[in-house]
Amino acid sequence: MSEKNLGLARLLVFRVGTLACAAEVDQVREILPRLPTTRIPGAPSVVAGLVNVRGTLVTVVEGWRALGQAPPAPPPSTTGHPTEAQDLQGSTIILELGGDGDNGGQRLIGFTVDEVVDMMAGGDTVLEDRQGLPGVDPTLVRAVGRRHGELIIVLDVAALLGPILTT
Repeated sequence: MSEKNLGLARLLVFRVGTLACAAEVDQVREILPRLPTTRIPGAPSVVAGLVNVRGTLVTVVEGWRALGQAPPAPPPSTTGHPTEAQDLQGSTIILELGGDGDNGGQRLIGFTVDEVVDMMAGGDTVLEDRQGLPGVDPTLVRAVGRRHGELIIVLDVAALLGPILTT
């Protein structure tokens, strides 16, 4: 594999299922506890629904569906009956897409994750190109790296979430 240069980009590391993933911090607007969504009729199954973030409606994507992972296991219930709070485990990362082009318009999209792990500088790990990464569509990956022996997938947020905004 050849080394990939993301410069000194800072990365937000998070878990989606068994995958350790990362996104550039410059694309992250905020991290919120998992929010209840309002389903959008006719939306693809990868779209969890809409949330209201301080007066702005934001489309939320199920991270595990977008990355082709197994659905998260529900936490054990003390009563034996699932509750809404149990369904809302994890976090919603609000990401900004666009803004580099001539129109300058940025779109917000939510991405559900099981756990936000850490922030790291791109220089903290050797990043390699995406060839040969098992189980993840290589067109959705900017680079792969290792940190403390663990494989980290740096997502191409625009490739992953951009098409969902146009559906």
